[in-house]
Amino acid sequence: MAAEKLSTRHLLGIKDINLNDIELIFETADNFKDVINRPIKRVPSLRDITIANIFFENSTRTKLSFELAEKRLSADVINFAASSSSVSKGETLIDTVNNILAMKVDMVVMRHPYAGAGVFLSKHINAQIVNAGDGAHEHPTQALLDAYSIRHKLGEVRGKKVVIVGDILHSRVAISNILCLQKLGAEVMVCGPTTLIPKHIEALGVKVEHNLIKALNWCDVANMLRIQMERQDIKYFPSLREYAMMYGLNKQILDNLDREIIVMHPGPINRGVEITSDVADSKQSIILDQVENGVAVRMAVLYLLASQRD
Repeated sequence: MAAEKLSTRHLLGIKDINLNDIELIFETADNFKDVINRPIKRVPSLRDITIANIFFENSTRTKLSFELAEKRLSADVINFAASSSSVSKGETLIDTVNNILAMKVDMVVMRHPYAGAGVFLSKHINAQIVNAGDGAHEHPTQALLDAYSIRHKLGEVRGKKVVIVGDILHSRVAISNILCLQKLGAEVMVCGPTTLIPKHIEALGVKVEHNLIKALNWCDVANMLRIQMERQDIKYFPSLREYAMMYGLNKQILDNLDREIIVMHPGPINRGVEITSDVADSKQSIILDQVENGVAVRMAVLYLLASQRD
């Protein structure tokens, strides 16, 4: 049985939480999954809580998922986009957030282009912080919903073999997934071109494979990452077409594997690059399950953090 309280006041990264925390989030998400599948999808759990979604980077899915989770919990929600704010006039991160907190905000969900922004902020303000992605560092709720989706589909995560394919070098999803899956007892492999695999990543206890077919024949689950062109300052491979030929997953490859695997993708999908439409829409894909589970997991995180406010 998991503990009844999280061991941390914030959710800044998977490295800051333990196995009991993850299991408690999953148990709570199970209950919220029932809520969001019933006719009345709202509960009054966070009725007196005000949450600010502060996004210094563009986001569609994560922002919508958090906003829906907050509204399902009956929280008051403030949305803040840095591109249309005084940040563009030179206002500092702390000034921006303190101005928002002066409006009596209890919790901040923040995405920021710089690694460690959430940790920095947690040392300077009183509100609880949920990291919705900081640079190429961590994206903890994505890793939690990915692991939760594997658990929901395969029964458990322990002992499963998961390969993360693609742009590992620039991916906060990859790092958070590696840490989360290992805490849950899964084996993890990364696969991609040499230029997109960080040096010394084996130190994290992961296997490295550059041949996609070998990686797919090894795994139970393949998590196909997007090529993050916006984070790449140099050319890491000749062309998207060549990348798709070497590391793109199509239905023919999927059907010719030694075993049936499940396919995941954190989105947004570049159809025809890392994954083809017939794979994304196949019965082995749990991409839409990830979206649904994301709301339940984020509801669980927000509820558990709010329940231990001073």
